[in-house]
Amino acid sequence: MSELFGLVDCNNFYVSCERAFRPDLLGRPVAVLSNNDGNVVARSDESKALGITMGMPFFKARPVIERHGVTWFSSNLRPLRRPLAPGLRHH
Repeated sequence: MSELFGLVDCNNFYVSCERAFRPDLLGRPVAVLSNNDGNVVARSDESKALGITMGMPFFKARPVIERHGVTWFSSNLRPLRRPLAPGLRHH
């Protein structure tokens, strides 16, 4: 039996996840920070237009975030402990 792998590339993935639970964020600038809030790991198109770049240190992004009312979140990344769907497994 051969193994099948899938790759999903989502634009602004963590921002999209936050917006799925908070539809009020649609059309507003949003940024998601790394686990320790050190760097920006996801940005909405609105945040990108304000000059917030991928990997930008939070201390550099903070003035832009505060000036423009960007909503920001900690990513709270954790290793996946169980498959997303039956039949999927970790390698």
